[in-house]
Amino acid sequence: MAVQTAFRSDERFNQAEFWQWLRERPSSDNNQYELLDGCIIMTPPSHFPHSAIAARIVAALDRHARASGGGLVQESSAGFDLPGGDTLAPDVTFISAARLAAGPKPEHNRALQLVPDLVVEVLSPSTARRDRTEKKLAYERAGVEEYWLVDSERREIAIFMREAGAFGQSVVFGSGVVVSHVACNLELTIEDLFDALG
Repeated sequence: MAVQTAFRSDERFNQAEFWQWLRERPSSDNNQYELLDGCIIMTPPSHFPHSAIAARIVAALDRHARASGGGLVQESSAGFDLPGGDTLAPDVTFISAARLAAGPKPEHNRALQLVPDLVVEVLSPSTARRDRTEKKLAYERAGVEEYWLVDSERREIAIFMREAGAFGQSVVFGSGVVVSHVACNLELTIEDLFDALG
């Protein structure tokens, strides 16, 4: 049974209005909100094994980045105010040392104003269609170099690389080694990523 997004605003917002709207939410609200094409989208908390897969990718990326000369790895609580007006919180991101140096410098208690080199979205019933369509286009417009769609049900990763200003055709990995060319040539194996997660 497909689960749909629980909330999408009819009213349109810019980034400043979106952040004001979020500040007015009750502290008991544990849903995730993003701004996509001017609309506020709410996604309920994810289910197993979504966060476990994201955590494994974050851990591998962070270890590799620290050993390979730097960069910043973020998980899904990090918001990005992208230049096209979208504010998104990808499951996993990597920002290279070069992009960090080019700025703007991250500020405490503010969404990042940087465009990640790598964005990873782990598909779930409530987000899969949007991750494959609207969010993919938003990341492409913003200048993301590499985009991963991780499918835990199929146990595969589809990777889109920027070619001539747009994402090319995806390359799908269902086994063996996956390499991120923008994240210091990080290598992950499909088997290790999905091992013991059902």
